[in-house]
Amino acid sequence: MKHKAAAHQHADKGTPRMSLIVTPAHARWFANVNGVQASPLMADWLSNRGSLTARLVARCGQFRVQRLYQRRALCLPDEAEQIGLPVVRKVHEREVILRCDGQAMVYAHTVVPLTASATQWPLFRSLGERSLGTTLFNDPLVARGDLMYARLRPSHPLMRRIAAIEELAGLTQGVFSLLARRSVFRRKGSSLLVTEVFLPAIIDLKLKHTGGEHI
Repeated sequence: MKHKAAAHQHADKGTPRMSLIVTPAHARWFANVNGVQASPLMADWLSNRGSLTARLVARCGQFRVQRLYQRRALCLPDEAEQIGLPVVRKVHEREVILRCDGQAMVYAHTVVPLTASATQWPLFRSLGERSLGTTLFNDPLVARGDLMYARLRPSHPLMRRIAAIEELAGLTQGVFSLLARRSVFRRKGSSLLVTEVFLPAIIDLKLKHTGGEHI
């Protein structure tokens, strides 16, 4: 028995262990884009602090925001602290797919505390299929926090939601992880967290319209 235990301990020493805080409902978020070991092209998509909507518009003939839903739901376990909640609680949740010429490029997930008022986020509840990003970047009262980066594994809740959409499941079949970023936007004392998951097709986008990325 001692021999088996020793062998088991030896095997453990040679096996990289994932941090205890990285559970199926959590991702490991890095402050530096180098932490996710992205290619130079994807590192640029991830770390650019300009409007993602504007970058996509500049690379396609027709840009579309497809709203999947906007509802009250529990925030994810690793989101509560980001928006000032002491524990996991219900929030206003919005999820969309950003499309270029019909192709899905980004899966975007946004949460706002239920305590947020229409004065703090005046257009959020009535956005429909309009771009949240354009609204945020054109509002001088909005301040954006630091970008954080992660690789989302199949067990992560957002990855499970992506896999549940037939079209996206086909696009991501055989993909072990997807790159994501998130940041907190603040306006009049309230926080809004946006997480953007980059889908595989984004690597093929080429710039079509110059001068549009400042939007």
